[in-house]
Amino acid sequence: MKIKYFQDTDTLYIEFKSTPVSESRDLDENTLLDLDADGNVCGITVEHARDRADIPKFSFEQIAV
Repeated sequence: MKIKYFQDTDTLYIEFKSTPVSESRDLDENTLLDLDADGNVCGITVEHARDRADIPKFSFEQIAV
């Protein structure tokens, strides 16, 4: 999984797996869902990310099963 933030466009991209995108679907006017050829989610794009995703306060936590 990769998380990329493009400061110049205020865009956040979360890549769940590195695979070619077959289709992008609009979830709303500022959120896109990327799907692979099998219909699995491979990424999400969030526009206006600073306001919508609270970018400066990002944290990551992995929970053991």
